[in-house]
Amino acid sequence: MKPNIEISNKNMKEVGELLNILLADEYLLYTKTRNAHWNIQGSHFYELHRFFEAQYGILAVLIDDTAERVRALGHFAIGTLKGFLKVTRLSEINEEFKDREQVLQALLEDHETIIRSLRKDIGSVGDDFKDIGTADFMTGLMEKHEKMAWMLKSHLQ
Repeated sequence: MKPNIEISNKNMKEVGELLNILLADEYLLYTKTRNAHWNIQGSHFYELHRFFEAQYGILAVLIDDTAERVRALGHFAIGTLKGFLKVTRLSEINEEFKDREQVLQALLEDHETIIRSLRKDIGSVGDDFKDIGTADFMTGLMEKHEKMAWMLKSHLQ
C-alpha cells in the first residue's frame, strides 16, 4: 500500500529511485571499507584495522536507514549485488587493496563522490519532488560522509 503523505506517486517513485542509487553507492563503499579492514598491512595495521572497522560500522547503519527510507516511501530497496552494481555511481577496485595511501585515497574519493551526489540530489528531492523529509534525511547522510571523509584525510596528512 502506498503512503498517503501528500507527495505524488510519481514523485515518490523518483525519490525511491534516487535512494536506491544512493543505497548502491553506500553498499559498494561499505564493501570497499570491509576490504580495507581485512587486507590493510604495514606499520599502521592495528590503528587502520580498527579505524576501518568503525567506518564500516557507521556505513552499515547508513545502508539500513537508506533501505528503510525507500520502503517507507512504498518502494522496494535493491537487495542484490547485481542490482547494486547496475546503478552505483562508484566503481570496484580491481587491484590489491592493501597499500595504506592507496586505500585511504580510494575511500576518500568515494566518500567525496557520495557527498557531491547528495548535494545535487538534496535539491531535487526537496524542490522538484516536494519531499522535505527525504531531503533532510539525505542532508544527515551527507554530514556523516563529510565527517568520515575528514577522518580519512587526517590519515593522509
